[in-house]
Amino acid sequence: MPVRGKHRRPKTSTLTRGMIAVGTSGVALALPLVSATGAHAATPTQAAQVAQVAKTAAVTTPDVQLLTYKVAAGDTLSSIAQKNPTSGGWKKLYEANRAVIGTNPALIRPGLTLTVGTKTVKSTTSSSTAKATTATAKSAATTATPASATTYTNNLDGWIKQSLDIMAKAGIPGTYNGIYRNVMRESSGNPLAINNWDSNAVAGTPSKGLLQVIDPTFNAYHVAGTSTNPYDPVANITAACNYAAAVYGSIDNVNGAY
Repeated sequence: MPVRGKHRRPKTSTLTRGMIAVGTSGVALALPLVSATGAHAATPTQAAQVAQVAKTAAVTTPDVQLLTYKVAAGDTLSSIAQKNPTSGGWKKLYEANRAVIGTNPALIRPGLTLTVGTKTVKSTTSSSTAKATTATAKSAATTATPASATTYTNNLDGWIKQSLDIMAKAGIPGTYNGIYRNVMRESSGNPLAINNWDSNAVAGTPSKGLLQVIDPTFNAYHVAGTSTNPYDPVANITAACNYAAAVYGSIDNVNGAY
């Protein structure tokens, strides 16, 4: 969680750290992944590999989804924890939502949305994907293979993976585990989390988003090609990792408030 003095501007930096708000759409973002060698004619071996993919196109992959609860009048953290066993008890529930609740766990306002745990679901590729792959296999031996776009799931897993791809192109170090660990500590995976109680908030620059970045830091370490909205999950992760790389060497080296 953010603490006093978090994300202060480096004294030697002359960057103006403002931000332009752009609404998030809730739609999975996609970035083109360009092959290092460009388009090329497929070999018979490649055609056989694509054909094999077509046969197994309908696969299931696990996704992690956040479980949330909207606070109603008369609710307490204890009663909410009892209704939602995955929250781990009222203390863990409070720690996971401290950025939303504030400093007093006894004061929760009706209408607040709290994260009460996660669940794993399975998504299966559509039959249309299998048909498209089969068509590609038939023509792979004689036609060039164009660069394809990678799509990402619109959840924490997808946001981290997309950020890692952007970071790899920009030369920013970091791993999935390092990002995930810090996201869960800072915001419990809530991209709209905001800290309205610490010294940064008092100064008019509250910490925002998955990795709780203040606007000046977000703007200074914003990575080109990502949204300029600090609440955008991918932009927030990428900028925070860029900042962590500059100050700590990598987000993997961050194990507490930074």
